[in-house]
Amino acid sequence: YMMDDAFRVGEYIQSGSYKGTVESFSIRSVKLRHHRGPVFTVPFGSLGAVQNMSRDWVIDKFMINVSYDADVAKVKKVVKGIGAALLDDPELGPLIIETVKMKGVEQFGDYGITLSFAMTTKPGHQTQIRRRAQAMIKDAFAAHSIHFASPTVQVAGDEAQATAAAAATRDAIAKRNAAAAQTGETAAE
Repeated sequence: YMMDDAFRVGEYIQSGSYKGTVESFSIRSVKLRHHRGPVFTVPFGSLGAVQNMSRDWVIDKFMINVSYDADVAKVKKVVKGIGAALLDDPELGPLIIETVKMKGVEQFGDYGITLSFAMTTKPGHQTQIRRRAQAMIKDAFAAHSIHFASPTVQVAGDEAQATAAAAATRDAIAKRNAAAAQTGETAAE
């Protein structure tokens, strides 16, 4: 491991069930500090293959589901603007190697279209950048009338039956929300 420069002190590695930041190593073992606090002393003989999560760069991927009426080209354009804004951010910009981009349609689901996104960052910063990107995407989608996928119910029959079913559902949700408000909880619609 030392000859191959597989890891260095301060890097985050994973091997089998062991993962953590390398605190030190000797000729026989490595000390890994797990992110929750415990320190593992792992003999090199039980270490096996090592994943180094701290070298060079990290590709972070995530998915977002949008409604079937969403304009996919518009989504791509909006996300491109968000990517440019992230690069201009004085705090996050220097940590980004390749900004967030929409890769394309991943699949068609029951309630909407699954879109895939990816970005390349410096190791250890991908979660922070992804969280900011997703918050920006949420706000931008609202501003551009792009809707996230959500379950819908279609009622068969004439218009009067559909209107009555919708009214009954609305009333039931209102009653549930009123009951939840009395107990201090919020009910999901």
